[in-house]
Amino acid sequence: MAVALVVPAAIAWAMIGILRRSPLARYLVDRPNERSLHVHPTPRVGGVALMLAALPVALWHADRHLMLVLSCAAVLAIVSVADDLRSLAIGVRLAAHLAAAALAVSELGAVGGVSVVLVLAIAWMTNLYNFMDGADGLAGGMAAIGFAAYAFAAHVGGQPSLAIACLAFASAAVGFLAWNFPPARVFLGDCGSIPLGFLAGTLGLAGYLRGAWPLWFPALVFSPFIVDASVTLARRTLAGERPWRAHRGHYYQRLVLSGWSPRRLAIAAYVLMLASAFGAVAGRTTGLMLQCGIIAAAAALYALLLYKIEARLPPAGDAPPSRPH
Repeated sequence: MAVALVVPAAIAWAMIGILRRSPLARYLVDRPNERSLHVHPTPRVGGVALMLAALPVALWHADRHLMLVLSCAAVLAIVSVADDLRSLAIGVRLAAHLAAAALAVSELGAVGGVSVVLVLAIAWMTNLYNFMDGADGLAGGMAAIGFAAYAFAAHVGGQPSLAIACLAFASAAVGFLAWNFPPARVFLGDCGSIPLGFLAGTLGLAGYLRGAWPLWFPALVFSPFIVDASVTLARRTLAGERPWRAHRGHYYQRLVLSGWSPRRLAIAAYVLMLASAFGAVAGRTTGLMLQCGIIAAAAALYALLLYKIEARLPPAGDAPPSRPH
């Protein structure tokens, strides 16, 4: 456990320091466009370093089933690098996401009609994490807090290989945040956000199937991202907008556009992430009534937060895209 706690963070931090000045950074660069919140070109090498730092540690301690899940995440990282470099067609990307989700669900042992729902849910988690990777410190903080909550729950739940895998990604995310906390000097890029979203879904499913936590646990842990992305998609669809079109209509984007600094947004998001993770961990082994109470309290909190944002901020219109994100 000590290796998974320290080594990925140190490797990710050091590797980013090298990569951001390497020739790769000239090819993996995020240039500001109509949907961006940043104003200066910024290297998107953080995800490459994060995955290279965390995957070897996670794979070394993984059992056979987790090894396939982690291998799927590695393949998605490679596909995402190709996408960052060559802008793959959306159909190619979605096919890769669905295939990886289907392989993982099958390997983890989910059967029956529910497996189709799980595949779609994991594919959505894969993409929504990418949608939410648009502000300094946001995706890295969610990874550090979310996977740390997974690691703790898996450890106390008697799942050491799962705990180490989750801890490795939480640790690497901390190393990445040293460069990404506002003002960000590097971004995660699709190579990081896509596999992190995939792992948030698949490792969450693995913990449920292995009895480490109830089914609602991973959804509550990552609820700050799930709620923003899902409500935004529903709102845009109901308004007749094209959901795949690039925009700045996520709630976190609207807060920044209204005058919040990226640092203020990150700190506020961390408080919400920690509260969600703490509530999930605290309610993991409680009785059914208390679990329902925690879920209901979280739903009420999100309803209040979204209402406040809708009431105080002007709507964000579509931005002409260079490509879907």
